[in-house]
Amino acid sequence: MTIRVRLSLWYAGVLCASLLAMGGLAYYEFVVEPRLHPSGTVGEEDAGDDGLGEVLSLVLWCGVPAAALGLAGGWWLTRKALAPVAALTQAAGRLTEYNLAARLPRSGNGDELDRLTEVFNSMTERLGQSFQRIREFTLHASHELKTPLTVLHGELETALEEEALPAAHRERLFSQLDEVQRLTQIVDGLTLLTKADAGQAQLARESVRLDELVREATADAESLTRPRGVQVRLVACDECVVTGDRHRLRQLLLILADNASKYNQPGGEATFALRRVGQSAELTVTNTGPGIPSELLPRVFEPFFRGDASHSNAVEGCGLGLSIARWIVTAHGGTIQMTSEPGKLTAVTLRLPERVA
Repeated sequence: MTIRVRLSLWYAGVLCASLLAMGGLAYYEFVVEPRLHPSGTVGEEDAGDDGLGEVLSLVLWCGVPAAALGLAGGWWLTRKALAPVAALTQAAGRLTEYNLAARLPRSGNGDELDRLTEVFNSMTERLGQSFQRIREFTLHASHELKTPLTVLHGELETALEEEALPAAHRERLFSQLDEVQRLTQIVDGLTLLTKADAGQAQLARESVRLDELVREATADAESLTRPRGVQVRLVACDECVVTGDRHRLRQLLLILADNASKYNQPGGEATFALRRVGQSAELTVTNTGPGIPSELLPRVFEPFFRGDASHSNAVEGCGLGLSIARWIVTAHGGTIQMTSEPGKLTAVTLRLPERVA
């Protein structure tokens, strides 16, 4: 049965109920009431007044209740008709690229909404298959690219070992080696993100002293920022123990330290602050770089996204670091966010749950 037919039948039922109610009240007013209270003969003027009074009485005692019943019935009808639409909207709103296998609930009555739900489920199934093919292609392409990149890297290093190599030729080989290393980093990053997307990336679960890793990351940041004259400070480092993968957490901190170095002004400042906040470890990394416009902040964790400041300053990078950082934090049950005041300060704040003793 279609929605149109169902609505028509429901509304016909509401109208019938309204008519029955009006008929019952009118019958009581003109038939039952005169019998209960008979009156004598009246004049024409009194008869006119009585007629007007009867009309007003009919409107008051019959029309108003019937209208109220019609409004109440219409409200109920609308609510009942739109309830499946609201349920379908909520279910569709919960769908993301990570749960496309979920199916929206069908009513099974064969109406327009049920058929729409079937079409929507078919569409999400096709989208899921497309995403899966993209992941498989990326994994296969990354795997195939690793071998030639490894070969090129080895051959360039071997060529650079020749003592009689002209200086100009050596400079070109160093440039080529840098590009090969950059391509290798991109391939490794894509492989990691694709495996994470497919749920294939595995994390170790062990107790990790996060404060020790932060001290190491601060020392690494000092080495990275020394050529640019950037001052690195560790302003707070509370003892924090988290459960997670030490290697991935170390990678996360190196990404943040590298960004604090690259996206900073010469002679600027980078700070690290690790504090215990409730049951969480909160790490804030700030730098005095050019900053990021507010309209671009929601996109900073997207793969390959690089803000205008990155391009204008010719900063090296492939745009995968913050995407990897977000995955590592999320995989450890934490959150990460970035705030920025262009020309003043940019801060990355992450929170990880502490290990429960």
